[in-house]
Amino acid sequence: HDKREFVCNMSVEHKSHDGHAHAQNHAMPMPMKRRMPQKRIPVTILTGFLGSGKTTLLNHILDDSTHGLRFAIIENEFGEVGIDEKIISEKSDEELIEVMNGCLCCTVRGDLVDSLKKLYSKISQFDAVIIETTGLADPAPVAQTFFVDDDIQSKFVLDGIITVVDCKHIIARLDEEKPEGVENEAVEQVAFADRILVNKTDLVDGKEITAIEARLRTISPEAPLIRCTHSKVDPMTLIKISAFSLERVSMMDPEFYDEDAENPEDSYRKISHDPGVTSISVRFDGFLNINKMQQLIRTIQDDLGANLYRYKGVLNVAGVRMKYVFQGVGMLYSGKFNGDWKDTDKRECRFVFIGKNIDAEGLNDSFLACKCSEKLRFDVGDKVQAKVQGKTPDEDGSWVNGTILKQWERGNPYRIELDDEEYTNVYGPVDEDDYVRAPEGFEEEKEYDEAKT
Repeated sequence: HDKREFVCNMSVEHKSHDGHAHAQNHAMPMPMKRRMPQKRIPVTILTGFLGSGKTTLLNHILDDSTHGLRFAIIENEFGEVGIDEKIISEKSDEELIEVMNGCLCCTVRGDLVDSLKKLYSKISQFDAVIIETTGLADPAPVAQTFFVDDDIQSKFVLDGIITVVDCKHIIARLDEEKPEGVENEAVEQVAFADRILVNKTDLVDGKEITAIEARLRTISPEAPLIRCTHSKVDPMTLIKISAFSLERVSMMDPEFYDEDAENPEDSYRKISHDPGVTSISVRFDGFLNINKMQQLIRTIQDDLGANLYRYKGVLNVAGVRMKYVFQGVGMLYSGKFNGDWKDTDKRECRFVFIGKNIDAEGLNDSFLACKCSEKLRFDVGDKVQAKVQGKTPDEDGSWVNGTILKQWERGNPYRIELDDEEYTNVYGPVDEDDYVRAPEGFEEEKEYDEAKT
């Protein structure tokens, strides 16, 4: 057979007057061109609680040159200000669609469907889709999208759900008590996993890792566990693995998919999130004083502690050409300068904080107080007084005379040479009178010098 389908004209016999049968139609079979089936694109869902390492894993996948695959990335942010599209590796030329202000599992599922349909028109540009959900998302309704929408089901196939867990915090998240009727997202993320990355193993000892893995097995006994640090794993153990099983998931959760539902929306699980968990998003143009911001982070850590789930940002630091990227979970914080701002970039500051019982208004005001100008009060060569810290943290600092040697060094407004025997150099971390001030008579002396000039 030449693998063509045929449509045949019926050959109908009738009796003529001579009594012999004659064929009324001797038409030959006519070839009909077969409709080529649509290419179904594999989709991987990356999930895991806030701060587990999902974006870091995504960056590793995008930076890896061995798999030879091109991806379309769908990012989901919880909050009104997006951060991750500025954190995702700039080495990649993958297409990025950001779904904002809500969990994919609930309020913006329609946006996910729209994003997928738009992506399919660019099918020649990528080999697979990766969806990174917010850390507060239950992966089940996201997965349901690929079964209850006929158009999506004909174009995409769910390849697997990859869950990243943070060894340092996962047990506390699994044990967290929720209000009645509210699900524990961390438990759901583990339960629906096709692969579980046991991440940040460097932060706990061997016995703790064993206990964590035993706990994970009670929730998801079949999913392979992969130990890692900094989310470093071979991408091909996670992508194009055909791991998702509708039968397995339906046995675990009979409500996962109701194929008899008249309305597709009725097939989705109804999700209730903890109303005490909120986010604060801040964005402003201009510059930020990095020293004031880091002091603010320490204060927030002390005040919120375990209720501080996740925080991250990309900052336009005064006096520095590079972007400052920071992220943290609870008391663990990391930040570094990472890549120059491009001439075409809009230099702005973005923050997102997610936690329980957050004073949104107070945090917003505190962040705005970190805003500053690159134009400083004192010039190089000006005489000033610097508040120099005491020898112990409890000892009050003292005011010491000095001279401005340099402006904007390592994010500090001033480098000052003190008028002491060692000509000690110190930084003036903030351009305010609490840190650097003019000596008495400074303004009069400056006006005299300017007039003389």
